[in-house]
Amino acid sequence: MANYPSDEGDYRRSGPNRRSDPIPSANRYLPPLGDEDTHAGDRSGPPPGSRGVGAGAGERITVTRAAAMRSREMGSRMYSMVHRAATADGADKSGLTALTWPVMANFAVDSAMAVALANTLFFAAASGESKGKVALYLLITIAPFAVIAPLIGPALDRVQHGRRAALAMSFILRTALALVLIMNYDGAVGSYPSWVLYPCALGMMVFSKSFSVLRSAVTPRVMPPTIDLVRVNSRLTVFGLIGGTIVGGGIAAGVEYVFTTLFHLPGALFVVVFVTLAGASLSMRIPRWVEVTEGEVPATLTYHGRSGPLGRWPDHEPVRSTGTRRQPLGRNIITSLWGNCTIKAMVGFLFLYPAFVAKAHQASGWVQLGMLGTIGAAAGIGNFAGNFTAARLKLGRPALLVVRSAVAVTALAVVAAVTGSLIAAAVATLITSGSSAIAKACLDASLQDDLPEESRASAFGRSESVLQLAWVLGGAIGVLVYTELWVGFTAISSLLILGLAQTIVSYRGDSLIPGFGGNRPVLAEPEGASAMTNP
Repeated sequence: MANYPSDEGDYRRSGPNRRSDPIPSANRYLPPLGDEDTHAGDRSGPPPGSRGVGAGAGERITVTRAAAMRSREMGSRMYSMVHRAATADGADKSGLTALTWPVMANFAVDSAMAVALANTLFFAAASGESKGKVALYLLITIAPFAVIAPLIGPALDRVQHGRRAALAMSFILRTALALVLIMNYDGAVGSYPSWVLYPCALGMMVFSKSFSVLRSAVTPRVMPPTIDLVRVNSRLTVFGLIGGTIVGGGIAAGVEYVFTTLFHLPGALFVVVFVTLAGASLSMRIPRWVEVTEGEVPATLTYHGRSGPLGRWPDHEPVRSTGTRRQPLGRNIITSLWGNCTIKAMVGFLFLYPAFVAKAHQASGWVQLGMLGTIGAAAGIGNFAGNFTAARLKLGRPALLVVRSAVAVTALAVVAAVTGSLIAAAVATLITSGSSAIAKACLDASLQDDLPEESRASAFGRSESVLQLAWVLGGAIGVLVYTELWVGFTAISSLLILGLAQTIVSYRGDSLIPGFGGNRPVLAEPEGASAMTNP
């Protein structure tokens, strides 16, 4: 199983009884995690020369000084709480803490960009004023994934060094694009020239998704020895949502309002510049061992070995001995990947379609805000609850849990299509967001359990690219279909039913698409010239 056993006492010791010998790491990229620096940052006593508690007792305490002291105390407590959470379970020693901060920065940049371009790009397309704007928005939505899927995944398999630099470059290039947008901002109309806006927005999306794929390939190398990849990815997602999306998006919205009102400048883009520069610096602080790729075997979605009826394969199956050595994904992983793609299509649909429906009905601003707020709140609650639950589930049969999640999402999409009501759409959004987080955790567990360590990083990068494409497919349906709830949910339900059918068939050991289904063993042998051929 990917998660902790029921008795965690031997795995998560803390306090004075913690053992002093180095912790043997299951991650071959990490050095032994000893305690030589455990107390390096613990400075419980006052620094030399500091003033005692009563040193200033004779000074007059004013209201302003009391408020400043209280704010400083609350800020210190908040920082300590975040720091403890980010460094828990040996994350500071393994490098996971160093990766957490760039992930939060990436979430914050996405939120700030959404604030900066909400009126000039998203709602301009959502209002349906012209088919050209809708087509341009669809291009910006789809093109990044069309670029990433065939290019980034294979490129990761060939890059031997420089992954930290690649993460930093994804931030630096977004800094340049944000500066271009700032320099071309027209304060009189509050917009940008189309020839600047659309290419820059497209580039922002490409580099954001590139960061996500690169991060997926780096994550297995910074996994602490006491927790698994399911909890690692859940932790990164929660930190990104809270610290990046909520806090970063809120700050960007406030700065945007102040700068637009007082200075007629795009304040959110200044936040983007600041956060991207910080993200680039933080990316280079990730430990060097994330770039160790010696002995890695690239993963592949296809399977060319001999198939058997309903998962029955001979004990000694000959392995193909031509071409580059590859590690095919096993049946449980393929099932989980198909189920996650089905759910991701629904996530992409719900990300775009409600806004188009709200704008198309020409309702008042408060009604539109209520519709979007209902869907957005359901998505946020479901996402947080799903990640919270996934981190505590014992994923003994992850593929089966993914199948059940895909069934639930498809069933609720059909209900929303039949009823055509906002309440049904909100419930579908809630369940979809939660199911997406749980299904992704199950996929992570399958990747960790069913693949050799030398192929996990490549498999994570490949799977993330496929999930991004599934999101785009659902988003494209949300942009193109007619803006009536029952029509939109009928269209997405048709796609979900097909994805669910392939998921169930793959789970049973067969496939609707030759070479990409579950007609393969659970633990597939490597293929290629360097693979050992069984006698």
